[in-house]
Amino acid sequence: MKTIKTYRVSLFFCLMAAAFSGLSAANDTIIIKGVGTWDYFTNYQKHEGPFWNERIAEVSDGQIIGEIKPHTELGLQGYEIMRLVKNGVFDFAFGLPGYVVPESEIFEGADLSSLVQNIDVQKQVANAYFPTLERAFAEKYNAKLMMLYPFPSQMLWCNSQISSIEDLKGKRIRVFLTTLGDFVEGVGAVPVSVPYKDVPDALEKGIVDCVITGTMSAFTSKLYKVASHGFTLRVGWGLAFGAMNMNKWNLLNDEQKVLLQNELAALTESMWQETATEDAIALACLSDGPCSIGETGKMKLVEPSDADLLVRNQVATEVILPRWAERCGPECAANWNRTVGKVLDLRAEAKAR
Repeated sequence: MKTIKTYRVSLFFCLMAAAFSGLSAANDTIIIKGVGTWDYFTNYQKHEGPFWNERIAEVSDGQIIGEIKPHTELGLQGYEIMRLVKNGVFDFAFGLPGYVVPESEIFEGADLSSLVQNIDVQKQVANAYFPTLERAFAEKYNAKLMMLYPFPSQMLWCNSQISSIEDLKGKRIRVFLTTLGDFVEGVGAVPVSVPYKDVPDALEKGIVDCVITGTMSAFTSKLYKVASHGFTLRVGWGLAFGAMNMNKWNLLNDEQKVLLQNELAALTESMWQETATEDAIALACLSDGPCSIGETGKMKLVEPSDADLLVRNQVATEVILPRWAERCGPECAANWNRTVGKVLDLRAEAKAR
């Protein structure tokens, strides 16, 4: 009799445990902890933050909950971020190639300085190079590349008159990527590394003569108060990535994976569209308007002439591409030529020694 009672009690607890286990499995929630870019730029304010903190919980009925903060709020340096994702401290990160180039120069390949002047072409470049970066993120960081998206285009803002690319010779120009330094040296100027937060002071105090930064960041940081001219040659796009820790990705079921991929694809598309709009708004606000987001900057904007673009072509083929091919290596350059090179009709080859 005692055995039967013991059996019944054991069966009861097993059934209860199974019930609770089933309930727990049905209510399992995947929490994704993310790190974003700069809290004072619209990419975080309008897209990165709302997507993880609000959107994904809504569309997944609470199966996936995101928690994200910008790296500026977390006090992180860019180069730390993907290493923290690799180690599982964060599950997802938005970032720029400059964060990951120290691991491999292959990460520069989708945004080499000054090669692309049109955002539609830049999107083609990003799509062509995506599989390459996808492999690199997996190998270097145990991460799944989920998206590539642009910041507003990078241009030159100077504290003296600039009429052409030739006027950049001898000037000290703020850069933040190696490939931007290649461009600056290619036009006969001097690259200087200055943190973004120090850019206005560096211009005002004459530490630099020009700075490279995005159109909207030039407006929001009020560079027009210390810079008189903008040279609107696009020297970069600030092409950014969104990548997820592979172990976390593998915790998602198939339906959750499809949902997340579809939602991130929609987010990516909206970011590309908004960047094109932001460029136009920022340039209008930096110059004579109209400006719907603040005061007009009254800067003199100088568009590159055909002659300027010819000089840019020469710098690209003789300096930017050969230097990058040297840094990245023959296999890396050959892959670029098969992908991005076909889109741009360019070749990356190291100079013969």
